[in-house]
Amino acid sequence: MRTRFVFPEGKNKALTMSYDDGVVADRRLVEIFNRYGIKGTFHLNSATFGNKGKIEPEEVATLYKGHEVSCHAATHPFLERIPRGEVMREVWEDRKRIEELAGYPVLSMSYPYGTHNDEVIEILRAAGIHCCRTTAATKAFGLPNEFLAWHPTCHHRDALPLIPNFLNIKYPLAVFFVWGHAYEFDNNNNWEDIESFCQQMAGHEDIWYATNIEICRYVKAVRSLDVSADGTMIYNPSATEIWFTADNALMSIKAGETIKL
Repeated sequence: MRTRFVFPEGKNKALTMSYDDGVVADRRLVEIFNRYGIKGTFHLNSATFGNKGKIEPEEVATLYKGHEVSCHAATHPFLERIPRGEVMREVWEDRKRIEELAGYPVLSMSYPYGTHNDEVIEILRAAGIHCCRTTAATKAFGLPNEFLAWHPTCHHRDALPLIPNFLNIKYPLAVFFVWGHAYEFDNNNNWEDIESFCQQMAGHEDIWYATNIEICRYVKAVRSLDVSADGTMIYNPSATEIWFTADNALMSIKAGETIKL
């Protein structure tokens, strides 16, 4: 029996957007995402709220409703260039402040300047961060081996030409992961590019429109499944319902359930 794991409700692919710095241009970007049913993760620097060009703290819960807010380190330093204790403080204080405003646990992040080292990864792990995005574009649609060094598919300036490749994918668990800064659309006067991207990517029945943490949690739950040696029994130890096909029949396994194929 051939088993293939897929995204929720049998979707083969996922799209996730990832934007940094909590800038006022996020207001326009969120409006575009909402219009097309696209989901994003917005990485905020809590120590810069209210600065020139930055959102106000009072906006966090309402502006990003339906999306995800995430850490980006409180003051946006190069994390690999500061003392270990300061790395923890930057992440921990950012988490606490954003959680106060958002009203839910904040467990994902993006690296300031896109840079990190192995020691920073371990500090993030100790600080309770589950996934963290780099800026090292892969131009591919695979899953990361290490979610704390999650390389995106591309910056948004390179996203439009990749759409046909992604839409034609048939294999399961493919992720189109786009990152950027919303202020770049103002700087380059090219809001029409993100509008076109969202328009072309919206409404596909085989795409899961998800935040960074939603994809991270789902994939980790898939990887945690216990499968018998002969492949006929599966136990789901996670709290997440997992979907799969068995001989082309769509099935799911609920949290804590054991099934025999």
